[in-house]
Amino acid sequence: MEFSHRPVLFQQTIDSLRVRPDGIYLDGTAGGGGHSSGILQRLGKNGRLICVDQDPDAIETLNERFGSDERVTVVKSNFSEISSIIENLDVHGLDGVLLDIGVSSHQLDSAERGFSYHNDAPLDMRMSQSGTTAAELVNTLSFSQLAHILSSFGEEKYAKNIARAIERERALAPIETTVRLAEIVKSAYPASKRHDKHPARKTFQALRIAVNGELDRLSEGLDNAFASLKIGGVLSVITFHSLEDRMVKQRMAKWCEGCICPKDFPICVCGRKPSARLCTKKPVGADIEELEENPRSRSAKLRSCERIAKEIH
Repeated sequence: MEFSHRPVLFQQTIDSLRVRPDGIYLDGTAGGGGHSSGILQRLGKNGRLICVDQDPDAIETLNERFGSDERVTVVKSNFSEISSIIENLDVHGLDGVLLDIGVSSHQLDSAERGFSYHNDAPLDMRMSQSGTTAAELVNTLSFSQLAHILSSFGEEKYAKNIARAIERERALAPIETTVRLAEIVKSAYPASKRHDKHPARKTFQALRIAVNGELDRLSEGLDNAFASLKIGGVLSVITFHSLEDRMVKQRMAKWCEGCICPKDFPICVCGRKPSARLCTKKPVGADIEELEENPRSRSAKLRSCERIAKEIH
């Protein structure tokens, strides 16, 4: 299985984890092993890396690539299950966790997976290759449910127009392919807006998020990842759109918050101390060289925080 994945923000991400030679690290979205290989290069013989992915293609590739390395454990699961994963492995704390959120290059480039509107393929979009497909959602959800998904997960301005067009077209014949859906979305857009960015971009993003429950998994994964860190451990998260980045930013800000007493109190009476500190005040983005080599890195943002206290607020 050829699971090609070009890791974005590679050097910045590996540096952010501050890999210790004897540390225990978890790559929660290991994919083709790009970032994992960078972590392994800095681990010594007593270090350990847990590679997690829910995609069967990724698991096959990870086993082929790292199966002979005694430092590596490959686990088929979603990163939201980090707490139970390390418990099952009898690991009692991690020195670092990496989450590279969203769809991988392999998934986008494998037309048959149905993630891309550039190729004609079954309308699938399942990262785990199991469960409800995008076609099932498109053909069964009500107008209001579709409009809500497109508006909430895609931040699509024309969500109602698109939902109405989908409702009309599926009455004629089931919507089963990526190209047909993309054409329906395009037809629902005002003519003057059809040439800005591809009209289907936000719709495909929204459906992918809905199919895979991505925002729920991210919320669960952030909490479980941070709770699994040792004191001094680092959580690094790469996001690709504003919904993900906003959640990561707000969660890390919450962990970094100290005293919550009213401002007019002369002294602190709440006793609340920060659980984390930010490793960088602003998100890290791709440099010019990477942007030229990999256009998909243009929307990538890396945020990192270090756990500094046992208590988590």
